[in-house]
Amino acid sequence: MSSSFSVRFLTPPCCSPNSRPKAWSLSATPAVAPATSEVEASRLEPRVEKRDGYWVLKEEYRGGINPQEKVKLEKDPMKLFMEGGIEELANMSLEDIETSKLTKDDIDVRLKWLGLFHRRKHHYGRFMMRLKLPNGVTTSAQTRYLASVIKKYGKDGCADVTTRQNWQIRGVVLPDVPEILKGLAEVGLTSLQSGMDNVRNPVGNPLAGIDPDEIVDTRPYNNLLSQYITANSRGNPTISNLPRKWNVCVVGSHDLFEHPHINDLAYMPANKDGRFGFNLLVGGFFSAKRCAEAIPLDAWVSADDVIPLCKAVLETYRDLGTRGNRQKCRMMCLIDELGIEVFRSEVEKRMPGKKLERASEEELVQKQWERRDYLGVHPQKQEGLSYVGIHIPVGRVQADEMDELARLADEYGTGELRLTVEQNIIIPNVENSKLDALLNEPLLKQRFSPEPSLLMKTLVACTGNQFCGQAIIETKARALKVTEEVERQVAVSRPVRMHWTGCPNTCGQVQVADIGFMGCMARDENGKPTEGVDIFLGGRIGSDSHLAEVYKKGVPCKDLVPIVVDILVKHFGAVQRNREEGED
Repeated sequence: MSSSFSVRFLTPPCCSPNSRPKAWSLSATPAVAPATSEVEASRLEPRVEKRDGYWVLKEEYRGGINPQEKVKLEKDPMKLFMEGGIEELANMSLEDIETSKLTKDDIDVRLKWLGLFHRRKHHYGRFMMRLKLPNGVTTSAQTRYLASVIKKYGKDGCADVTTRQNWQIRGVVLPDVPEILKGLAEVGLTSLQSGMDNVRNPVGNPLAGIDPDEIVDTRPYNNLLSQYITANSRGNPTISNLPRKWNVCVVGSHDLFEHPHINDLAYMPANKDGRFGFNLLVGGFFSAKRCAEAIPLDAWVSADDVIPLCKAVLETYRDLGTRGNRQKCRMMCLIDELGIEVFRSEVEKRMPGKKLERASEEELVQKQWERRDYLGVHPQKQEGLSYVGIHIPVGRVQADEMDELARLADEYGTGELRLTVEQNIIIPNVENSKLDALLNEPLLKQRFSPEPSLLMKTLVACTGNQFCGQAIIETKARALKVTEEVERQVAVSRPVRMHWTGCPNTCGQVQVADIGFMGCMARDENGKPTEGVDIFLGGRIGSDSHLAEVYKKGVPCKDLVPIVVDILVKHFGAVQRNREEGED
């Protein structure tokens, strides 16, 4: 990929002057990270080199590396895709695969570079497949194809909307993979480079291009990012050997639907000297041992340099990141070690022209802005059209429901669906004359409501131990059950965001929730081990973002309802329903 790669964008119209009565204040400009004045020159020597078309760790840096790095050294995972290794693997029996460490590592580790995650612990021989869906935009044809894939797997087949605006499909078996990959390509999809030490799905405004209040349409930028990341779905080995996973988003809304503070790289819209571009936040991440909010890089790039900047940051991380303890390999750990100014200078070195402008003070995200609700019916910027946000309970969708969603997108919209980081779906471009008919469709009346309850509408849950081997507890069904029981006891006057995650890896992002539940083993009243949670409280999203803190540890799941009721009453103004009825 040429370092001079650049694409020209039109400057967006000025953002709406509408302000909303809530004070939020995250800034992308001031440099607040510690700056290291001196770093040994040897520390800035790249630790990887190009060999036979792939980037590999140099011999002198291989001491103390983690097991995943050893697997990558033994065979580059991208060879399974770029050199046809998946075809050979798919023709092997699981028994034969298990006889060799190389092929066993293929199905348990390397296939994650193709978006395939072996469910060895709970569903041996079956895989979850994660797609790439830039900006969460998909088509009815793509949705139907995914439905056709999971349909053949019966009760083992289903799909989930993820917290990165993405689809994951379940039940896949290895012999089907080559054919599935071809089918994905035919409908314009790929699963390539969506797992392990790769760039994850680029996130953007789910209302991009249709939002009357948007700052900029994020779709073109995220499409270009995805094309660069996977080299137009052909595979991009220059950035497929990162020290750990890496997340990116492009912000286009005042609402910060994109959650920039938890991304490794976030593009924050800002004007500078009459030019449109982006200030940059770096280093946000969640992990089992540490969570950190993104910090300002004190840098601004024009819209034309979105891809070169991404490339420079990724190559800095690829070249200099450590590869020992996996809990200490995220990009923020490198920033901590080098200091933000040295990290910035390394990014600048890798930019075209070796120049990187300082951040702009003309930020376009309004700090006084109350986050809007996209569920329900809302007018688009296009006259006569509306979008309809529908609630997908904890993101779980079956094949027949996917087919119905595709039909609704075709019949009432323009064959398009939008996925959100809250695991919901938006049907855009609905003619106003068709709204009543759409709202009366059985799927929306009986399953995916545009008007869910205040506690259900923002409920998020990771996969849980139904399918995920790392999860300690079951999450999706339990999240729904606990919420239903809580709703029978109390009434709230505003949404309260409750997130569930099955383990400390926090795929359910409990740290950004008002109330978060992280799976753990607890002790019941008799001292016996039982499924439980650590409860988190106080996460905020938006411009005054703040990560939640632990409120109570080791709570047995069976004891949760009264505790959640108490939290809602004390901290969120909930009212006991028996009291509410008595007052009425």
